[in-house]
Amino acid sequence: MARKISKQANQLATVHDQQLHRGKGGELHQFAEDGHEVLTTAQGGPVDDDQNTLRVGVRGPALIEDFHFREKLFHFDHERIPERVVHARGYGAHGYFETYESLAHYTKADFLQRPGEKTPAFVRFSTVAGSKGSFDLARDVRGFAVKLYTQEGNWDLVGNNIPVFFIQDAIKFPDIIHAVKPEPDRGFPQAQSAHDNFWDFISLTPESMHMIMWVMSDRAIPRSFRFMEGFGVHTFRFINAKDASTFVKFHWKPKLGLQSVVWNEAVKINGADPDFHRRDLWQAIQSGNFPEWELCVQLFDQDFADSFDFDVLDPTKIIPEEVLPLQPIGRLVLDRMPDNFFAETEQVAFMTQNVPPGIGFSNDPLLQGRNFSYLDTQLKRLGSANFTHLPINAPKCPFHHFQQDGHMAMRNPTGRVNYQPNSWGEGPRESPSTGYRHFPSEEQGPKIRLRPESFADHYSQARQFFMSQTLPEQRHIAMALTFELSKVETSVIRERMVSHLLNIDETLAGKVAAGLGLADMPKAADAAVPPRQDLDPSPALSIVENGPKRFEGRKLGILVTDGSDATLVQALAAAVEREKGVVEYVAPKVGGVTLSDGTTLPAQQMIDGGPSVLYDAVAVLPGADAVADLLKESAARDFVADAYAHCKFIGYVSAAAPMFEKAGVDELDEGTIELATAQSAEAFVVELGRLRIWAREPTVKSA
Repeated sequence: MARKISKQANQLATVHDQQLHRGKGGELHQFAEDGHEVLTTAQGGPVDDDQNTLRVGVRGPALIEDFHFREKLFHFDHERIPERVVHARGYGAHGYFETYESLAHYTKADFLQRPGEKTPAFVRFSTVAGSKGSFDLARDVRGFAVKLYTQEGNWDLVGNNIPVFFIQDAIKFPDIIHAVKPEPDRGFPQAQSAHDNFWDFISLTPESMHMIMWVMSDRAIPRSFRFMEGFGVHTFRFINAKDASTFVKFHWKPKLGLQSVVWNEAVKINGADPDFHRRDLWQAIQSGNFPEWELCVQLFDQDFADSFDFDVLDPTKIIPEEVLPLQPIGRLVLDRMPDNFFAETEQVAFMTQNVPPGIGFSNDPLLQGRNFSYLDTQLKRLGSANFTHLPINAPKCPFHHFQQDGHMAMRNPTGRVNYQPNSWGEGPRESPSTGYRHFPSEEQGPKIRLRPESFADHYSQARQFFMSQTLPEQRHIAMALTFELSKVETSVIRERMVSHLLNIDETLAGKVAAGLGLADMPKAADAAVPPRQDLDPSPALSIVENGPKRFEGRKLGILVTDGSDATLVQALAAAVEREKGVVEYVAPKVGGVTLSDGTTLPAQQMIDGGPSVLYDAVAVLPGADAVADLLKESAARDFVADAYAHCKFIGYVSAAAPMFEKAGVDELDEGTIELATAQSAEAFVVELGRLRIWAREPTVKSA
């Protein structure tokens, strides 16, 4: 045995010598097996695996001794100051979480014990890729971070509006963000993924394929924060008073239903109002229309986890709602804006490791890495280890510890004692009975850098997501992929992505390839696990299937002029108000108009500043004498043309009919409704709950 080991060592030494080369200055260069220089740590130590975190066994927890992972995340966390590296453009609001019923059977978390109990909350929504000064309607993941100020400390559920992520291991997080950020030699594009670096990384990372389907779908261009879901992404644990564990996945469901915009609409909204999402949340809360979500959970035990088709520790996978139904456990209401944007929304610090007793972690490798990274990043961004002294981050329950001094310390221990144990009988002490106890899971296995085989299927759920979309939504995914890849200058990257799409859906791949003008269809990418064809569609994954079916919380833009029919205008506004919607008037001049009965109606927008992309539906109600002037206005023409192209409902009076011809609309459909009486206005508003006439979309090209 000793001779065998010695022989192997000599062989390895020979290979090692062949990979060394001294430069002109005597410095030693190491080359990898493919001829490239060897990747090293910042200290110069060679790295054997840059793809996986060191852990106990293939499904075990990450190890703090993984110096390469810690150094990589440490440097990444401190790359920007003071702006967040990711999620820089955010907007937040205060509110509360109300528990529906006791969950004592599953968790000892205090705030989940008593029905009707309200826990203070702060929520921050954000985009991921753009800077603070970017626009709201970027095609991007949206952060959905919730801080609950419980009586046992803060709970931060730091999630997104998409339930999966691009990567399986946190060691790859710097790479995915570096790839999507502006390319370092040129500093652009800003808040966009449509460039070579991003798609080069994605096309070389098959585990990203499920997330790419979500990001290329309409989920990535939500109409409002109020109309999007939130997800905890990872598998967590509920732990009860008997230390029994139940796995849990968290979902936020908007009470107003799901809704997104179309891409052409998003582009124009960014030009008309880059603060569209911020303004929407501000106006909703200021008007008393408080946004609301239900917190739902998927609860399951180890037997279910073992029987599920995919690994519940894999953050690129979901458990479909049809397989494991959601259980509502409480509601989140946002009812107050911050008193100061910077002090609260900018300085709030969310950390996945902030959990009260009764909520614990799984061995999800991305979650394990986040638990390290989020605490580390606060030091650079907020400038001090005392960031918890800031009011927005401080717990609202009593707290006692011996932490002291440091930059900007606002409070220090009082008295003689600042340590424990001590014999003075002073200061706080740990409590084995009420203190946080980690779930005592048993772990075993070698220390390795390796992904479990149960993480290897990268295409099946991506295919399931695509097949779960309605035809318009599938069309939008194909259009988004074609647009994004058309901005990629390197042809091999475009072809590589199409090869992945062939494993998801051949029709989708064909449409994208045709849109890009590929001369030849590449062969399908090699799949570590052949994609499954037998997964059932999940209607819960479709925005259209989960739309509001009502106009509540939405906005109708009414184009008015001097001479507009006062009775009709008033009837339409009253009908929208009964549906709990909002009306905004658009006029030639923001000063307003004089209606047919002589009353003055102030306008919120002038035509040039109030395009139809800002509204969920529109009504065109000009006075007969004003139509000739409107026909000369390009903004008035675009108001109608865009509303039609974006498949919105359009109400109109007969005098406005020439505006359709001017806008290039040859044929009116079921979504263009003539309004002549108060009764017709009522019927029109009832129809608005459908939001879009998707059957119109194939006839227009700008959606």
